[in-house]
Amino acid sequence: MIDQATIDRIMEAAQIQDVVSDYVTLKKRGVNMIGLCPFHNEKTPSFTVSPAKGIFKCFGCGKGGNAVHFIMEHEQLSYYEALKFLARKYNIEVQERELTDEEKELHNERESLLLVNEFAQKYFSDTLYHHIDGKTIGLSYFMERGIREDMIRKFQLGYCLDEHDAFTQKALKAGYNKKYLVKTGLTIETENNRLTDRFRGRLIFPVHSLSGKIIAFGGRVIKKDDKTAKYLNSPESEIYHKGSELYGMYFAKQAIVKEDRCLLVEGYTDVISLHQSGIENVVASSGTSLTPAQIRLIHRFTNNVTVLYDGDAAGIKASLRGIDLLLEEGLNIKVVLLPEGEDPDSFSHKLNAVDLQNYIRDNSVDFIRFKTKLLMEDAENDPIKRSNLILDIVRSIAIIPEPIVRAEYVKECSNLLHVNEEILYHEINKLKRKESEKKLRQNDISASSAEQKPHPVSPQEMLNAENQKFEEEERNILQVLIKYGKSALYYSDEENRNPITVEDFIIEDLEQDQLEFIHPLYAQMLQEYKNHCFQKDINIQNFFLYHTHSEISKLTAELISEKYTLSKIYKKTGNNEPEIDKIREFAERAVLEYKNSIILSQIRQKLLEMKIAAENHDDELVRVLMIQISQLEEIKNQLAKNLGERIVVKL
Repeated sequence: MIDQATIDRIMEAAQIQDVVSDYVTLKKRGVNMIGLCPFHNEKTPSFTVSPAKGIFKCFGCGKGGNAVHFIMEHEQLSYYEALKFLARKYNIEVQERELTDEEKELHNERESLLLVNEFAQKYFSDTLYHHIDGKTIGLSYFMERGIREDMIRKFQLGYCLDEHDAFTQKALKAGYNKKYLVKTGLTIETENNRLTDRFRGRLIFPVHSLSGKIIAFGGRVIKKDDKTAKYLNSPESEIYHKGSELYGMYFAKQAIVKEDRCLLVEGYTDVISLHQSGIENVVASSGTSLTPAQIRLIHRFTNNVTVLYDGDAAGIKASLRGIDLLLEEGLNIKVVLLPEGEDPDSFSHKLNAVDLQNYIRDNSVDFIRFKTKLLMEDAENDPIKRSNLILDIVRSIAIIPEPIVRAEYVKECSNLLHVNEEILYHEINKLKRKESEKKLRQNDISASSAEQKPHPVSPQEMLNAENQKFEEEERNILQVLIKYGKSALYYSDEENRNPITVEDFIIEDLEQDQLEFIHPLYAQMLQEYKNHCFQKDINIQNFFLYHTHSEISKLTAELISEKYTLSKIYKKTGNNEPEIDKIREFAERAVLEYKNSIILSQIRQKLLEMKIAAENHDDELVRVLMIQISQLEEIKNQLAKNLGERIVVKL
């Protein structure tokens, strides 16, 4: 783990405008700089860099943060990888804290596996270019398939000799431990301790992690042999989980973000050939059904997926149900059906880059429409098949989480299938009821237990039970503290020598009423504020902006880039004094709104308790609860009076 002192040195050196200008052309505008956002397509600049605050913010797509967050987003690196990236840029030596023995063992294991894979990739690539068999068998095959040399080198393709243990012996002689050769799956150890190369006689396709490290390999056999699997993959290991990886994501991630769309294909060569045609926002499931983890990986970069199918209808139908997972995750799916007998690899070699991109664009249809038309071919004149088709389509629509999208698909299918919308909605609702029955039964059991044993609960327990997290109000308080914590609200003496600061007012007020944040991240930040910033001479914004916890750092960047303003009603009658003069109002209102939300939640909880007590004919408890609700209503009315009309809202 990188220590705080090193993080501070990196952040001091990494001026935001310097880091961003490596990727974006920036122009001066007042105290800030603007440019075209690298994270989404735009013609009018909405991407702003603030050198004074050390942050960036795009008002088009909403992305923002400090220099580290920019590198994380642009290069798709983890927080610590981004810190190391910037450290290398500014020639800063990274000092990391001492790891525990358990952490060291895990770290060493992972690093050893990665080193073995790195050696293997270089060996396979070297064999492809410099060994006679590599050149005549492996390299000639790639060339015959129309794969250019620049693509071979970009994707680090290789060849493993068709010999029993040529690679393994080379690795052992180079000093690599047999244990790690076996764990990566590069070497197979038999029961009699004999070692064999897993990928012998195969073309090699390295699988890269998001940061570009080689975590696995795919091997394609060249010789036609019905007894031998066409493709062979590395087994699961400490560094490779097949269901969580997509081939080509390392090379595609920036293009996916820029295009705001991911093309999904099946195989290694499909990805490589499309890259060769200039289409880089493409990944492959490597011949396996999509998993939720793979879908979440895509969802990190875009909401839009286009699936490229070849003309094999049987293969398409077999994979349709797996693609339904994409719908369930809320992704927008389109499908492109290639001409019969073509796959993305072969088709990309028949069209130039522009024609291929136009074909994909012009032949994209939404997934539900595609699925309906495809299945209708078999069901047109068969009532039973037709009814099954309708149920199949309904199942796909039912799993779409967004109601508006779901409604649009219902209309579409109603027109395509000539089925009344009400019938489709009836089937969808029936499916949803079945799915929720178990959950409802569990809720009924819980509610029944609560009714039988009503008991008084503390305010904090009520908040938890009602699941009211007050995220917006807690966030508002944090923003005021981080931006204005050391600012004076007023003075306790006539000589103005003893200021009462924003942090004094907020923290003492919260502690007086024994109020604690519920949102875990906000609670952690408030506690750290109390421990490290409260009544201490410290730069609050820098403390949180350069924090070792990436989520704290990112949230801080968002908070200091947001502004508060008064409501439109107040603007018409109030003056336009500088924001600094409104700090007292911001601080007081942030606390009042937080308390008001808590009181409203407590009233709702008391009303629920009173309902339960009335159903159980507990008149005494009803009377007590009515008194408590009346007291809470008085507090609510007082808070409302204090809040008045001047409501603070975020822009």
